[in-house]
Amino acid sequence: MSVAIGMTAFAAPAIAADKLDDVINSGVLRCGVVLDFPPIGFRDANNEPTGFDVEYCADLAAALEVDYEILPVTWAERLPVIITNRADVVFGGTSDTLARAKTVGFTIPYAIYFAQAVVGKDSGIETFEDMRGKRIAAAVGTVMEQEFLKYAKEWGTEDLYQGYQSENEVFLAVAQGKADAGITTNTTIKPITEQYDSLISGPRMPWTTDYTSVVGPRNDIAWLNYLNLFITHQVRSGRYQELWQKYTGSPGAELRIPGVMY
Repeated sequence: MSVAIGMTAFAAPAIAADKLDDVINSGVLRCGVVLDFPPIGFRDANNEPTGFDVEYCADLAAALEVDYEILPVTWAERLPVIITNRADVVFGGTSDTLARAKTVGFTIPYAIYFAQAVVGKDSGIETFEDMRGKRIAAAVGTVMEQEFLKYAKEWGTEDLYQGYQSENEVFLAVAQGKADAGITTNTTIKPITEQYDSLISGPRMPWTTDYTSVVGPRNDIAWLNYLNLFITHQVRSGRYQELWQKYTGSPGAELRIPGVMY
């Protein structure tokens, strides 16, 4: 009797299934991807999802030995699709802010960007200071919007700011002359200026480099740990550099932050 009680007292509890188990057992990885973010996420001539983020989703699915599903999301939808469990993971250039980390989980950085403007050829904008008093557009819910509005408030030009649900709408507004400049990332400038004859590369924004992470459920540490290991394997294998060079035409940035463990 006493032996049995002792064994019961120290019996290991049953291990509950987590997101990693759920994905493997379902046989499908659901990836939220922003598809108006060329060349990181976009649709090809056949309207099929492609780009750096899409291939990262495919690579993760291959590592898990499951199929994958691309769920197109807007910038504003990146966190809600995780919170509502419509996606298992989001590859979407999501900045790892402390405010967002109260809601969702973040991995180590998997891609680095800096903000840059695309401007109309006749806008007269060459420097960031030239954007003062101009009609500036950005996608709603992005760090670009949040950071620029700090300057707009200081300048007293918040009424000139234009927020759009997608970057495609931002670029179209600038191309049509409804806005003088649109704020995006450095990787997007080349394909957009090639698409629109009326647009040219504009100034780099003065705020800090944008470290972006893969997004998953905040409380699922095992899943986030797996995603962190996946990112390190992408770098160690050379796949990160291969895909970044393929889609942006330039070497991938160093993902390690000086003075930080990763």
